Amino acid sequence: MLLSELATRLNLTLTGEDRDITGVNTLADAGPQEVAFLANPKYRDQLAATRAAAVILGPDDASDAVTGLVCDNPYLAFARAVQLFAVPQGSFTGQSERSFIHPEADVHSSATIGPNVFVGAGAQIGPDTTLFPGCYVGEESRVGTGCTLYPNVVLMAGTGIGDRVVLHAGVVLGSDGFGFAQSRAGMEKFPQIGRVIVEDDVEIGANTTIDRAALGETRIGRGTKIDNLVQLGHNVQVGKNSIIVAQVGVAGSTVIGDRVILAGQVGVAGHLSIGDGCRVGAKSGIGKTLPPNTDVSGIPAIPHGTYLRAATTIPKLPDMARRIKQLEKELEKLQSLMSDSFSKENKE
Repeated sequence: MLLSELATRLNLTLTGEDRDITGVNTLADAGPQEVAFLANPKYRDQLAATRAAAVILGPDDASDAVTGLVCDNPYLAFARAVQLFAVPQGSFTGQSERSFIHPEADVHSSATIGPNVFVGAGAQIGPDTTLFPGCYVGEESRVGTGCTLYPNVVLMAGTGIGDRVVLHAGVVLGSDGFGFAQSRAGMEKFPQIGRVIVEDDVEIGANTTIDRAALGETRIGRGTKIDNLVQLGHNVQVGKNSIIVAQVGVAGSTVIGDRVILAGQVGVAGHLSIGDGCRVGAKSGIGKTLPPNTDVSGIPAIPHGTYLRAATTIPKLPDMARRIKQLEKELEKLQSLMSDSFSKENKE
């Protein structure tokens, strides 16, 4: 398409020559028919050398680009440009004869069902939804409109998926929660008879596992984005438009509010509440409830500002320890001198 067409579709301001473009790329790698972007100031020095046909950038950088597509949010605009050029994965259409669809299942005629897919009794698959090969949709599960389930996604019985949900390869929803009761004979399983509900516009990364509720529901709110390798325990509740990054683990019955950010490898204990708008730094350990709009980091988690001040002190600790030992020795000498002086005065 022409740059002018791209500018119109994305509401950008074109500065410079109009020309044909065929794709998108980074500032460093873009060719003369590709669009790049500048959103992070650390890459500003690449602007002069880029071969890109045009650069999506902010007003402050527009004068430095030969041809620019100017807007207030270059990263968002570039994401939308990539959507225009992205080629969808998978070429299979229709409903494979090598899939198994139970006679009591309800699969919309416009849904794509790949080979080796299992759809159980009472399950519903909505319009324009795609199930890649190897997916398992258990009994009485529901998958809404326009969803994409990539290879080997597992929805155990009773799982509910809203519209426009994306589940990446290997996601497991509705596996048993970790529930056991102690007896004299050992551990007895607490049957997990609840379900998992995923609301509209949620995206869940590869190999993430969300356990079914022991009783009731485990629920993921509308618009929330979950990264790869996340574990959410039974009866966890996640609000709307939250972000949960890779390798986060949340124990059972914890409630996570709206617009919460849990950075990579955060661990959250069970039966807690993480208030709306909280932000938790990477590798943090949350052992108590957080009020709304709290920023924390560390193990155990403390206010983020305090954590940063403490972190700057850690490299200085060896030197501080040496200085303390030296001061202790000097103090001992001073105390000895004072004691000797006091004894001498008493004798006189």
